[in-house]
Order: sequence, then C-alpha cells, then structure tokens
Amino acid sequence: MALFGGIKKWIFHGECTPSRTSSTINPAYPYSGYHQFVKEDDMKGMLRDAFHMCSHGLQSFPPDFVASDEYNLGGNAFIETGRSVPDEEPNEEAAKFYMLLNEMKEELYEGSKYLKLSFCTAFILQSYQYMKKLIKDLGLGYDKIHCCPNDCMLYWGDRKNQQSCHVCGNSRWMNRNTEDVHADEYEPQLRKKPVKILRYFPLIPRLQRLFMSSKTVESMRWHHDQRTDDGLLRHLTDSLAWKSFDSKFPSFASDPRNVRIGLAADGFNPFKIMSTSYSTWPVVLVPYNLPPWICMKQPSFIVSMIIPGEKGPRNDIDIYMQPLIEELKQLWVGVETYDIFRKENFYLHAALLWTINDFPAYANLSGWITKGRYACPCCAAQICSKWLYNEKKFSYMGHRRWLDGNHRFRFQRTLFDGTEEFREAPEQTIGSEILFMLKDINFSYGKMNQPHNTQTKGRLRDGSDDESDEEDDPNEAKSKDNLQSQLDLVDMGIRRDLHLQVLSNGKYRLSPSIFAMSKEEKEVFCMVLNIKVPDAYASNISQCVSLKDRRLYSLNSHDYHILMQDLLSVALRCCK
Repeated sequence: MALFGGIKKWIFHGECTPSRTSSTINPAYPYSGYHQFVKEDDMKGMLRDAFHMCSHGLQSFPPDFVASDEYNLGGNAFIETGRSVPDEEPNEEAAKFYMLLNEMKEELYEGSKYLKLSFCTAFILQSYQYMKKLIKDLGLGYDKIHCCPNDCMLYWGDRKNQQSCHVCGNSRWMNRNTEDVHADEYEPQLRKKPVKILRYFPLIPRLQRLFMSSKTVESMRWHHDQRTDDGLLRHLTDSLAWKSFDSKFPSFASDPRNVRIGLAADGFNPFKIMSTSYSTWPVVLVPYNLPPWICMKQPSFIVSMIIPGEKGPRNDIDIYMQPLIEELKQLWVGVETYDIFRKENFYLHAALLWTINDFPAYANLSGWITKGRYACPCCAAQICSKWLYNEKKFSYMGHRRWLDGNHRFRFQRTLFDGTEEFREAPEQTIGSEILFMLKDINFSYGKMNQPHNTQTKGRLRDGSDDESDEEDDPNEAKSKDNLQSQLDLVDMGIRRDLHLQVLSNGKYRLSPSIFAMSKEEKEVFCMVLNIKVPDAYASNISQCVSLKDRRLYSLNSHDYHILMQDLLSVALRCCK
C-alpha cells in the first residue's frame, strides 16, 4: 500500500470518532488529528460514563433538551423546550452534583487550556485528598468498614469505636510484623492498620444518579411506558414474582420509578495464577427497571460491596450484608430524589426481589442448607431423601410427584425406587411460614463459633473386595457407577440388571450400565470428535480429546453444550 501512497492510519479501536476528528490522518500533517484529539479534555464524557448517563450508542440527552444558563441551581441543568409546567428546584444532593457538572466547563483561570476538574485529575498525586473528596461528592466513593478477621462482627454503627471483637476477642488492628495487604500507599504510615476491611459502595446515591439524566430516567420507566405487553415473557415485569409483588404492595407499584433490584454474589480467587488460596466475594446489584438489552450489560451493574478473606464468608455473609440491608430499609420507606425529566423531587423506593447465585451460594444467602437430609429448598420438610449406607450419602427421590396424575412413569416401580407414586407435588413454603420457623432461632456468627466437621471421608475402593473385570474403565474410581452404588441397589431391591455379578473365583464384576461403552467404542467416539469446527462456533475440540486416555479435557460450558446438542448424536452413531 505504501507504493501507491495515501496510507490510512487507524488510531482507534472500533469506537466512533467525534465529528471534529477523523481516523484518517492527512499525510501532509502526520498525527496532527491524533494529537489534537488526545489533548482535548473530555471530562463531560467521563462524568456521564461514570454515572451511566450515556444512552448506549445514542446521544446523552434527547434533542428537545438544552443546557440552561439562566436556570440558577448552583450548577448545570437541562430544560425541556416547550414545557409549560413550572420547574421544581432539585434537592441539596442533586444541586451539589449539578454544581460539579458545571465545574467541568470552568477554566482554571482566564485563558487557561485546562479546566478546573481536569486539572485536579491531571495532578491527582499532588491533590490526592482533594480528589478523594471530589469523587465522594460525585457519588463514586466507597466506605471502608473494618471487620473481625473471624467474620464475627463489623466495626460499624454502634460498634464503630470498638478496639476488639466482642465475640472472639481478637484485636481490630494488625501487628507491626504482619504484612498489610490492604495498605494504601498514599495514607500516612503511622496510622494503625486494620486486619480486615470491607469496601462498601453506598447504594442510595447511585440509584439517585440514575434519575439525574433525562435519558436514564426514560430507561428507568421503560418497563411501564414502552414495554410490549402481549402476554409473553419478554421482561421481568411479565413474571409472576413481579406481578405478585405489585398486587401485594399497590402503593409501591403506583410509581413506575420505584426500583426493583436483583442481587448476585459469588466468590473467586483474584490470585489464581499465583496458586494462592484466597476468596474474594463481590456483591453486585442489578436494577431491573431498565430494558433487558441494557440491565444485564456491565455498565448497568452496581457493585455493592467487596468482601475479602482467605476463605469465603459462608454463612457469615449476613454480617457483611448489614450496611446494604440498612440502606434497603431506608429505600423501602423512601429517599428524596430529583427527577431531571419531570423537574420535580419525589420519594424513591426500592425493593430486592431476586438473588442470582449458584446452589452453594444460595445456602449462604438464604440460610437454607443445600446438603444433607433437607437439601431441597422447594420441598423443605416434605423432601424424599434416603440414606445410602454403602456410599455414605443421601439420595433424593420423589421426583415423579411433579408429573401428571396419569403419567406412565408414576406406575413404573422397577425403573425408580420400587414403589408407585400417587402423591401430588408439595406446596411451596411461603415467606411468612419461613419467618415463623426462624423466629426463635439464635444464630451465632464467626469462624471460631462453628462446630468442627467430624465427618470422615469415604474410604477408597479396596481392590481385594471389589475387583472388576478387564473391561472396566481405568478411571472408574472417579465414576458414580461403582461398587458402593451397586450394593445400594441390592439393598433397595431395584434395578436387578445392575446388581453385582459374583465370579467363580469369589470376586465381583460390576454390571455395565446401558450407557457404558467398551474400550473400542470409546476409541471410535474420541476419533470422531477429533474434528475442526468453524471459527467462533466452539473451542478447538480436537485439542481437548486424548486418544491415549480415551478422555476429554479442558472443555468449557459452551463446548459441552455444543457436544450435547450437535456432536454427541453423530459420534454415538459411529460407535454402533
């Protein structure tokens, strides 16, 4: 291309360029457009991105809104042209925010090329304390709450000034010889350092900021004003939970600006590549008033808190939820908020309707144990669990109760638990019943107060007692179809085709299941999977197949989906 002249230089990575700049640079003035774009301070865009005021590819405000200089609110405001209703002045918090927005267009001094806010950002190291205060006023700050290292308590509220834990007696502060993983390089080094810190991001100011942009306000009312109501499940508004909540609390449902929130929590190891044992638990909130194509995007997520620790909080997560629960109580009563679209102050309400988590985290958040005799939260006390004496664990029966009354599976004994099923599905436990069951229970929190787990692990398979024939899988010890499971089938008197076979030498042979494959069939199955797939369709599955071991390795969830939906049927036909 250089031989023919007119080289096109790409300086951006797919983003849209402003009209005053171009991604094609004039060869006579190399890099001039690039330098001009870099030198400009886009503080307005930064603030709008921080407060989710961008409209996802559209303009930040509708065309009938203009910035008003006569509207003296101590800051910037937006007035709808042609509006005859008198405007209401924003409350104190909203006025403070608009004042900061107004500062972003003020020059540092007359004729300066720097703006006041951009100057603070450029010299953040020299004005760190001022910048922290500015960020806090913008609603972007967070609170550091000291914690007991054993998750017994928070040094928060009435216990803010305690120096040691009132449960386990551990000190609030670190020893001088202990390394501080929470150290802040800009804080004075002579201050005491807490052992553990919860970083909590207040929810109320973040929800209030969603109503300070006209475009965001419209999105927060989308579920009421613009949703297609045709009886189909298009949005959470169409769900039974949403409708049931609205019918139970009509005053809450009367204002479509009231926010319904979902909570997601799970743990991850931020130091995984360092082989370090650590578990950080972020708690994320999702405002479900937004359209479905916006609410599940990363910019719409609201980080509520970050729970640190070498181990997960487990049931002690209730200790860390206290600040969030306190704010949710305030939001249930109502918090004064300014609506930029209607130019009025109103009382914003919010309610937590859903939690998003896997099954172990469900136990931590709900308080219902998800293992043992009563592991099913839907069946509760009506669960059908059976202890397997050979495998030393519970098995859960009774799934046929959810079938139609005349379904043929209800009358098949030998394929299930040896009985016919005539019972109906159990009724779901409602919230008032759960509160009644919990009213007299005293909870104890903290790692020091938990009983030690005395349950021993199951013993490994003894080769002298349960030798299988040469057709068995060498990795059969990892399979659930083992000697102990077949002994349990004998005890229960079901599935006689899977009972143990006694050989002439006194040893046992495990009866193969109907889905078991021989070595030759496994080799053919793996050879068929040694294929190439189109780009972006799945991983390179051929690299995950081991013909030597006749096994699959390193498949992600999407690869397993492709395997089950598309490839499995083809591979099994070749094994016949």
